[in-house]
Amino acid sequence: MKRDQAEELKSLQDTLYFIGGKWRIPVINSLCNGNRRFREIERSIPGITTRMLSKELKEMEMNKLVKRTVYDDTPVSVEYEPTEYCRTFGNIIMEMINWGRDHRKFIQKNK
Repeated sequence: MKRDQAEELKSLQDTLYFIGGKWRIPVINSLCNGNRRFREIERSIPGITTRMLSKELKEMEMNKLVKRTVYDDTPVSVEYEPTEYCRTFGNIIMEMINWGRDHRKFIQKNK
């Protein structure tokens, strides 16, 4: 099968755009680990600011990666959950986690 390098490059660029920097993957990982409320997500990601988490969640909602549900309680509560589409990225995240663990071991072993 002949590979189309131009198409592969575009697909890689789309994936890297989706990953979108430092916080996107940790937010997805937090959501997939069951954190639903804003503060739960925030506490589960060391170093993320409230402003950055808010920005990430808004962008993810716009891109159909997160479903935001507002409950008319007193006080109003908001929950976030990964969409089925977002969950399709789960295997890739697990591979990234595994590769990162292996890489860390490799580097430490070969110092």
